[in-house]
Amino acid sequence: MELDPLILSRIQFAFVVSFHAIFPVFTIGLASYIAVLEGLAFKTENPVWVKLSAFWTKVFAVVFGMGVVSGIVMSFQFGTNWSNFAQASANFLGPMLSYEVVTAFFLEAAFLGVLLFGRDKVPAGIHLLAAIMVATGTFISSFWILSANSWMHTPAGTELREGVFYVTSWSEAIFNPSFPYRFSHMVLASFLTGGFVVAGVSAWYLLLGREVEANKKALSMCLWLLLFIAPTQAVVGDFHGLNTLEHQPVKVSAMEGNWETSRNVPLLLFAIPDQQNQQNLFEIGIPSLASFILTHEWDGEVPGLNEIAVDEQPPVAIVFWSFRVMVGIGLLMIAFAVTGLILRAGGRYWRTTWFLQGMRFMSVAPFIAVLAGWFVTEIGRAPWLVYGQMTQAQALTPSLTGGMALFTLIGYIVVYALVFSAGVYYLMRVLYVGLEDQDEDEHESDRPKRPFSAAHVPFEIDHNSDDTVGTAKPTRQGGH
Repeated sequence: MELDPLILSRIQFAFVVSFHAIFPVFTIGLASYIAVLEGLAFKTENPVWVKLSAFWTKVFAVVFGMGVVSGIVMSFQFGTNWSNFAQASANFLGPMLSYEVVTAFFLEAAFLGVLLFGRDKVPAGIHLLAAIMVATGTFISSFWILSANSWMHTPAGTELREGVFYVTSWSEAIFNPSFPYRFSHMVLASFLTGGFVVAGVSAWYLLLGREVEANKKALSMCLWLLLFIAPTQAVVGDFHGLNTLEHQPVKVSAMEGNWETSRNVPLLLFAIPDQQNQQNLFEIGIPSLASFILTHEWDGEVPGLNEIAVDEQPPVAIVFWSFRVMVGIGLLMIAFAVTGLILRAGGRYWRTTWFLQGMRFMSVAPFIAVLAGWFVTEIGRAPWLVYGQMTQAQALTPSLTGGMALFTLIGYIVVYALVFSAGVYYLMRVLYVGLEDQDEDEHESDRPKRPFSAAHVPFEIDHNSDDTVGTAKPTRQGGH
């Protein structure tokens, strides 16, 4: 069987981007959280804020490093697998990627060193400035990257002449029609990711009775953040969907599994899209709700997929189910945020075992939601690379063979597996040490010889009831 270089190149780029995307979406939110902690530490001189900041800065450094390593090769693929696209879009994407490096990456890298190693070597105000600059750098980086990617979805300010894009208006190209919605959506997703990860780790430590006071504060801060951000994300997502309906109606049709242009379209909770026969094999839906959500009218018209040729349709099943995974997790986030508010009465939010266990699970959920959303966005654009102007087939490197694409794909998988394994191992070591002894390493003889679990936690936990976490009584020796 002949290997298709287009399919393999799409799989390769999807793998690399998916692997890389989970790191920036975490570091953007985490950097802002660290900046807030540093601000509280500077204002109050409370050692709890210093301890929390020092711990999460270590986590940030590990994840930042993994993101840098995994992201470098993405730009290389433009030349190796998508050279026609690289040549055609160089007038716009070349400067955009350069701006990201010069204005954001250098800023992050320079001040991260101060943030990591300068706590006792520079004035407190400078250390706070470093935290703010790192956080600012993550936003600047996402600005340029999201602008470039959004241009590929809603190209503006450029003109395609003889296979080359020429910039006619930099402001229109940078602030293209979908950019404000996609940038807002991604920034909020980053806050949700950072918030749920910090809350989940804090909940885990509370279950183990470790650094209770500090982790109570961390969990409380995150729950307040999530209570406002999670519903806001739903509203921004609605605006984003309306913008997508205007500029990429085929993607919305795939998201809804809607084959025929019609009114009173139901919101499908479950369906099995059959793209070959242009129908759904089985449907469970809420009448007219899709029309209302997309047009804000109960009898609003929603476009159908059969309006265009089958070879110009995206893979419907992947887009359809990825969208439902993203929305389902989003609703779950709102539910946990509201539950946290309810449990604040009597301080139950940090003592209720089932809630803490649930927050542990939810620390992984944002990454799944981000990947699902990314699949909807990128796969829903197929077969276009620059929507309506350049297809993926036209963008492919002419001399690329299936064997070459397969070889590099396997190579990336192997290398990324090693990078991910090493990064996760070191990250687990950071989490294993936790907030305790941030100023100096613990003695090996004082550390448990195995990772923490409820079975051998070095604390006595008095459970007041079956569903609440009791008071932690440290039993370690040696003054720790």
